[in-house]
Amino acid sequence: MSNTLTDQIRDAVKASKFSHYRLCKETGIDKASMSKFMSGQRSGLSMDALNKLAALLKLRIVVERKDG
Repeated sequence: MSNTLTDQIRDAVKASKFSHYRLCKETGIDKASMSKFMSGQRSGLSMDALNKLAALLKLRIVVERKDG
């Protein structure tokens, strides 16, 4: 699994049982944005969208301070 938040969410989406259609419908993310995010053409989604995806996929987003 990758280290970046967006890579981890992409990995979770790919591993989920949800179709992109259902993810978009249940989170309110438009299909074009989801497609660009999943293909890496778009580096990120809004925090609101990420939180909705995380909730649907039963993920917890944790922010930690790096030492140094």
